[in-house]
Amino acid sequence: MTENEAFIYESIFNQVRMGFLSIDEIKENIIEEIEDNEFDDEISEAWAFEIIDEEYKKLLEESKHWKTPTDTEKLIKAFDELADENIIALHNAGYTTSDGEYEVVEVERELQENEVESDGYCFYHEQDLARAVSIEDPSLYIAFQKVDNSDEATTIAVGKKVAEVLRNNGFEVNWNESARTKIEIPGFRWQNVFDEEARDLQDYSEVVDRMIQ
Repeated sequence: MTENEAFIYESIFNQVRMGFLSIDEIKENIIEEIEDNEFDDEISEAWAFEIIDEEYKKLLEESKHWKTPTDTEKLIKAFDELADENIIALHNAGYTTSDGEYEVVEVERELQENEVESDGYCFYHEQDLARAVSIEDPSLYIAFQKVDNSDEATTIAVGKKVAEVLRNNGFEVNWNESARTKIEIPGFRWQNVFDEEARDLQDYSEVVDRMIQ
């Protein structure tokens, strides 16, 4: 595999394993990625589609042997509990930390339109998720804070609440109780297969609905 093929393969692997997109959507994304990087002469559509289909079949086969609840299912439950406790908890919020913070502010704005103010927020983004789908040494980092807050004690209180709910859902947590350090769930393995009928974890209106009830 050439360096450019390895680059595209990693993107395919991550998108298939994250399970947020259908196979058709992944194929569209990958063709666009090949074109944007000007790999057209080296990487064919046929090669890319074959890899996507192979990786999807591998994931389906693996999924038959997953123990339930999976780490993904436990995290969904933990984030729902946090929302019930007035903490905005977002799945796969953008690609970077700043993207996640933008998504949080949008949710906070909707909450305030419904006369609710959150007590804080937490999220993981796509780069965090890439670590969690890794075959070797997977983990997941969770960012936390409160919107428009500069008080460290308030930030730490949010972190403690997030860490407590994660622990209550069976996760080991690494965090030094610093306002400047993300919470790590070591050994977290993201296990998810795209399902058109399943709940859309990136439909943040569900978080808003849960928090304004």
